[in-house]
This record gives sequence, C-alpha cells and structure tokens, in this order.
Amino acid sequence: MYVGIDVGGTNLKAGLVDETGRILAVERTPLDFQGPEAFAATLAELSQAVMAAGGAAPSQVEYVGVGLPGAVSGGDVVYTTNIPMENVPLEALFRHTLDLPLLLGNDADCAAVGEFFCGAGRGTRDFVVVTLGTGIGGGIILDGKLRGGLASSEAGHLVICHDGEPCNCGRRGCWERYASATGLIRLTREAMAAHPESALHALAAQGGVEGRTAFEAAQQGDETALTVCRTYVSYLADGLVSLINILRPEVVAIGGGVAAAPDHLLLDPLREIVSRESFGCHGGRCTRVLRAELGNDAGIIGAALLGRAQ
Repeated sequence: MYVGIDVGGTNLKAGLVDETGRILAVERTPLDFQGPEAFAATLAELSQAVMAAGGAAPSQVEYVGVGLPGAVSGGDVVYTTNIPMENVPLEALFRHTLDLPLLLGNDADCAAVGEFFCGAGRGTRDFVVVTLGTGIGGGIILDGKLRGGLASSEAGHLVICHDGEPCNCGRRGCWERYASATGLIRLTREAMAAHPESALHALAAQGGVEGRTAFEAAQQGDETALTVCRTYVSYLADGLVSLINILRPEVVAIGGGVAAAPDHLLLDPLREIVSRESFGCHGGRCTRVLRAELGNDAGIIGAALLGRAQ
C-alpha cells in the first residue's frame, strides 16, 4: 500500500491507495503553512491519520508520495509557487515525525502518473496530461517512465503569441495566458464588455465569471459565447499541436475544470485541429486527444503511484 497526498491551494488531501490505484481511505486538513518544519510534520500527521482510517500500520505502507505545485528533486523541494519554500529537504524533515520514504512530484506529473496507470493513459507507453486551471500544467510519460523532478515540463510557458500578454514567468505570450481557465475567463470578460446584449451577462450575474460561463452560454446558442469558445479552442490547439509535434505521444489527456465542457464545443473541434495540423497524423501516428478520467482523485492516485513510474 501507499499514501498519496495532493497539496492544493487551500487544503491537503491524503489517500491510502492499494497497488491497483484504488483509494481505501481519505483524510483532509486545511493548508496552514507555518514554515517547512511544520509543513513536513503536518504531512506526516496526515499520513498517519489516513493510515489509521484505512486500518493500515506504517509497516504495511511502502512510501508516502506528495504532489505539489513547483519543482522538486528527489526528496527535496527546489521551489514551490503557492507555498514559500525553496531548497527545502522535505523528506529529511518528514522523517523526524514518520520514518517512511517520501517521494515528491510536481502536481501535473502526479496527474499524469494517475491517469497513466488508472485513467485515460491505460495501455499506452507515451502519454501526456495537460491540466487547465489557474495556469497550464503538463505531465509527460515517455516509454513508461515519468519525466519528473528537475526534468518536469513547464508546458504552460511555451510561447504562442510573440510579444503577447505578459506572463508571471517574465515572458510574454505564454500558452497559459491564453488557454488556461484564467485565460478563458479573461476572454469571456472582454467579450462581455464588447457585447452587453450577450447571455453571458445573465449567467455571470448568477455566480460571477468562471471558466464554464462561456461554454454554458454557448450551449444556449449565444453567438458571443460561441465566438469565445472557438477562440479559446484555437489558443488551446496552438500549444497542444506544438507539444504533440515535439513529443509524438499516443494520447494526450485534457484535465482540469475546463475539460468538463461539452465535447462538441471543446474536444471535437480540438481533435479536428490536431488531426489537421499535427505532423504525426501525416507520419503514421496520430495522437488521440481524450478527456482525463480521474477528476479530483488524479493527484492522490498519481502521488501514491509515483514510485511505479520512476
């Protein structure tokens, strides 16, 4: 058995996971970062809690895997984006409380591992997950092995628009500025400002502008929303085709909240562009574009199975 922990923006979620990727128990706790030592102790205590909830002793658990946003190397955190840690020996700190190996992975890498073994990537050898959230994450598995650690992908910072929107990374025109959920929300707001007659306004009045707002209005036949969706898909395809041409994977799985959009508005037009523009479709290997299958469980399952992809 394994413990997998998904480090989110506000919460930590741990699962006790068996060898098949089945989650046996889940425990959660708020993320209240009070320094690396306290954070490591919280991870260890949460691991102990989920083992107890699943009726497992530490001696029955092979390791604890943790997925977090940022760069990792072995058991060390090199840098994290939403938690102030840099060059932190997290495994060593963790073992002060719980003497089990600690495997660290980037959150998108963990999503890729989970989907590779238990979701949309089952049966493949070359597989990519693209997660659409605040930014764009990319997890890459080639010949059955994760390109993790310091070799993790930063696919969201592939430039698709020269001298385009400024990105937090310091570049301009990065893919995630246009094709993340954040980019979709920006497109939606711009369209609303230009088209006060659009049904987007009524939907936004119910709960604010979200990634799903344009797709919901497009489902109602709103022309402004349909234009937003088409523009968004074109941006998503720009980066995706470049990624496919570089890596030539068998499958790319699209994850994140945006991926829940109806097929005819998102995946179908995206597949059409990939089929038309990716080099592989002219060279005998056309990458399949699928929706990720594991949803919110991908991080836990992938963190738990990190050792199997190394």
